[in-house]
Amino acid sequence: MKPAAACPSYEELSAAALSLGLACRGGFHPLPEDGVPAWRDGSPPGTLVLLGFTGGQQWPTFATSAEYSDGRPQPLDRWSRRIIGDLGVRFGADALYPAPGPPWWPFQRWAQRAEALQVSPLGILIHPEYGLWHAYRGALVFTAHLAVPAPQPRPHPCESCAAKPCLRSCPAGAVTAERFAYAACVAHIASPAGARCMSGGCLARLSCPVGARHSYGATQAAFHMQSLLASATAEAATGRR
Repeated sequence: MKPAAACPSYEELSAAALSLGLACRGGFHPLPEDGVPAWRDGSPPGTLVLLGFTGGQQWPTFATSAEYSDGRPQPLDRWSRRIIGDLGVRFGADALYPAPGPPWWPFQRWAQRAEALQVSPLGILIHPEYGLWHAYRGALVFTAHLAVPAPQPRPHPCESCAAKPCLRSCPAGAVTAERFAYAACVAHIASPAGARCMSGGCLARLSCPVGARHSYGATQAAFHMQSLLASATAEAATGRR
């Protein structure tokens, strides 16, 4: 049985998300090949809307939350689930999250359906405005077809970047034009030599000129680096990678 909730417009959902510390990150009407699951009652998905962070704008809300300061593991994941789950109940949508899995939903592929994004040498999707300084915290799936903004095609910003500072800024040599060496990155930040990256953020990411004004503050950057290392340690223990 579907919850008795009014299906919002995209603008109403955006305003509600913003008031709770999240940004709507576009959406799309799923096709079978998108891998969006059926609704909880078996109905086909009509619209998927992504939610997340844009630069450091939403960080202060999370940083004052109970999850941030309670000392328990995965505070951002738990906060995201609470906020997005509440939005789902309020507006009659199913909530999906990028972590922890299984299942591990294809959020990067979904993001590229919703916004004009390209893959950067760091393996992170680069946004034409926010650069590398954005994230996806979850998604809401509606059975209805909401009118969502259509992504406007934009050229790949890395292709017009002549200097490409990201390719020479990583002290671990993890960033190349061909691939991002995840294991080398993790090994570096887990060592004493990686203290600068751990405390101030990824040096290759910080060197990127695209969206630099949206870069994370030191506290947010350190939090994400610590989360990366914790996630990598957990993955190694379970053999996911």
